Amino acid sequence: MFLKRLDIIGFKSFADRVNVEFVPGVTAVVGPNGSGKSNITESIRWVLGEQSAKSLRGSKMEDVIFAGSDSRKPLNFAEVTLTLDNEDQGLPLDYNEVSITRRVFRSGESDFLINNQSCRLKDIVDLIMDSGLGREAFSIISQGKVEEILNSKPEDRRTIFEEAAGVLKYKNRKKKAENKLFETQENLNRVQDILHELEGQVEPLKIQASMAKDF
Repeated sequence: MFLKRLDIIGFKSFADRVNVEFVPGVTAVVGPNGSGKSNITESIRWVLGEQSAKSLRGSKMEDVIFAGSDSRKPLNFAEVTLTLDNEDQGLPLDYNEVSITRRVFRSGESDFLINNQSCRLKDIVDLIMDSGLGREAFSIISQGKVEEILNSKPEDRRTIFEEAAGVLKYKNRKKKAENKLFETQENLNRVQDILHELEGQVEPLKIQASMAKDF
């Protein structure tokens, strides 16, 4: 599995549609400061599920949409499509090519698609989890990230190893199952409290019913 193509339109500085083709080997994007190199890596983080605007150098998610310039009007949406070669079935889908698309509008609405089929953000996160592409997998290492990894706490570094080992997905499933069990137990406790309160009312109601019958 490898990154095959990146299609960007309306994301940050990319007012026009941009297609970046990746081939086996090394692909380098070269340019002066301010030319948009960092925007390419951020578009990949974004389409893979990044929810923090701060991580994308913005204050709110709307900031990823092209804001206009002296010669161009601002756009109303941003869209990024990431295409992956999946011939080795690295992703659990029966397709040799997998495309992941994320779209956001200034109104706040968002669209997520896998192979042009509408889906949820959760579906994208679950698909790429343990594939080495997760947004927390450090498959995208920006400036300063190497030092951050080296200086991170052991428990934070452990997450990186778990993703690489392919066990993070199961740990997350276990955590979700435990949360559901906890919520179910809380509901049972509330039901028992209600039953206990109603049981205390049964005897007085029996007496009242008996008096009503006698009357």
